[in-house]
Amino acid sequence: MKRILSIGTTYCCNDLDITVVSWEQYLKTDLRNFDAVVVTGGDGSVRRCVSYMHQKQTYIPVLINPTGSFNVIAKQLRISRFRNDTLCNLAKGNFTERTRPYYTLNDQEVFLFSAGNMGDLHHIFIAETLRFGKLKRGWAKYALALLFLLPMHVVLTPFFLASKHRFFIFTPLGFSFRLGSFYSDVEHLKVDLDNDYNYLELDGDIVFFSHAQLHIEKKGNITYIIPDKR
Repeated sequence: MKRILSIGTTYCCNDLDITVVSWEQYLKTDLRNFDAVVVTGGDGSVRRCVSYMHQKQTYIPVLINPTGSFNVIAKQLRISRFRNDTLCNLAKGNFTERTRPYYTLNDQEVFLFSAGNMGDLHHIFIAETLRFGKLKRGWAKYALALLFLLPMHVVLTPFFLASKHRFFIFTPLGFSFRLGSFYSDVEHLKVDLDNDYNYLELDGDIVFFSHAQLHIEKKGNITYIIPDKR
């Protein structure tokens, strides 16, 4: 592993050829020229990185420096924030690789572990509205959003779970489970959203989806680089 692509953040290691690009430049990059990509950020950043790989059908290993609010993917893989010597240790071969699935919606949008249009969507929308000042970073905005929405969640969740037009997928539970329109894992799933103008939550991102018929499927696997803890 010698040729590294870093999105948005500069790293230095004499034993690696590191190219730094902005997100705009990343979406024009030929990934075949690199051995791995470093994503500095949270789950949404990793999702957007993988989405471009899916679009180009070109896949390279992903190394996460988890600086987001929750970092669910990094926690699953037990990846910590970079130390000063993290990349140089990788150059020495001090790492392992693991694969995790990714999913698509009508083969257009991508998600890695979470998708839905139930309470998760409302929670992310309110939390992002609170992203300013001292609440800009960290998990406090999500706790406040949950507090604000708790009465609505208590009242509406049973109706959401019973609705054929609502769904929520959350895969990190590690076992197959379903309760109404809540799924802990999917291979293939079709949902009638009942209208052509929909907002969905994908890995903490809010996206607009302009189709009533939704086909969700497990599409492939992404390789993640796990730095050895030395």
